[in-house]
Amino acid sequence: MGNSSRRELTEVGSLEDLDDSLPRPRVAVSPRPRVSDPCVSDLRVLLWDIDGTLIRTARAGAFKDYTIPMLEEVFGTAGRLPEMKVSGMTDLQIIAEALKDEGFTNEHILERIDQLRDRYMEAMRKATGNGEEFFEVLPGVRETLQAVANHPRYHSALLTGNIEPAAHLKMELVGLSEFFTLPGAFGDESHDRRDLPALAADRIRDSLQLELEPEQFIVIGDTPNDIECARHFGARALAVGTGRLYSRDDILACKPDAFLSDLSDVNRVMETLAGL
Repeated sequence: MGNSSRRELTEVGSLEDLDDSLPRPRVAVSPRPRVSDPCVSDLRVLLWDIDGTLIRTARAGAFKDYTIPMLEEVFGTAGRLPEMKVSGMTDLQIIAEALKDEGFTNEHILERIDQLRDRYMEAMRKATGNGEEFFEVLPGVRETLQAVANHPRYHSALLTGNIEPAAHLKMELVGLSEFFTLPGAFGDESHDRRDLPALAADRIRDSLQLELEPEQFIVIGDTPNDIECARHFGARALAVGTGRLYSRDDILACKPDAFLSDLSDVNRVMETLAGL
């Protein structure tokens, strides 16, 4: 709402004082106070991938420490997971790929989703709760998240292949939870990552009470799937080269809107975001 609109409301008093025959302005509610509100069209919502973008395991493939036992308990087998290389997939997609040769379909997996979540989190807490560092925050991540949190143009949310409770546990373990107060989208909601940006966008529009266009969302991730899901929704894609599986050339071949080797130069990150 512009300054002139604010002055007009001040002059006539409360909204209840307005004549019912006049159109009433829509008041946008932000979840946190801001020093100055930019125009709605200038707002950007950053949809952050987790693994390979914000954090990574202290050793490659460590997620299998808790995923394999969970699958063996819930389905009686981990299928192909021990030899699979996964990155940019949702957890449901990973499980489906691992178990498809064992005769399990997407429907079989969804039938056990509640049990799967419970056992997944039990196994994950056991694997990460022995006092050793399991996850590490990637260079510049904390500083970048703080910089965008301080800037009136940006909001941050999670868009990740992790099941929702696992995503929140990871953020809690590395001390990044405070930066993600908006609803996001998660890997237990679809087998297809391309579905996630639309889910997140609908929730964020409701939360902020703002009509935001797809191009006002920026997906930030380290894999071709992050870029593809952004394109599918109509969002911008900022790719980072901090993942373990894909090279710079692999990522650039997917034509993201912008690419950064990492987030260590916060000024450069902010300049890049300003152009999206």
